[in-house]
Amino acid sequence: MSAMVPIEWHWRQRAEPLPARAAVAWGAAARALHGRLSQLSPEQQSGLSAMAAPELLMVTGAADVLPWVDGIAYAGPTPDAPGLWLPTLETPDLPLDLIARSLLREHPTRQPLLLWPRPALVLPLDRLLPLSAALLVRISALWDGTRA
Repeated sequence: MSAMVPIEWHWRQRAEPLPARAAVAWGAAARALHGRLSQLSPEQQSGLSAMAAPELLMVTGAADVLPWVDGIAYAGPTPDAPGLWLPTLETPDLPLDLIARSLLREHPTRQPLLLWPRPALVLPLDRLLPLSAALLVRISALWDGTRA
């Protein structure tokens, strides 16, 4: 019986950027993005959704309403593999349909998925919530280790 050998792959620059549908921020940039989102009116927040983890904040929406802060990166769904979101400027050097099928086997009920290069992670996007002042308070509590 032979052991499974993982396939090695790398990220490369994308020839054509993907249309941005998400702003992704880590660390200090995530906190700056949180501050920027907190300044938006409820009308400006409508149409945006967000999710957070320690040191991470991701906001989705139409490209023309996604906020910008220093250090932010952008992502979007790839037309080559439905259900797979990637950075707008980078892509894996393997066929995307193969990566998407592999990820679907690992996460059969958690679609769509964001595949991110640095830090390397696969992030399910099925728990995005509509952006609101209350959600921003919950995110602050998560980051500060308190209850909201």
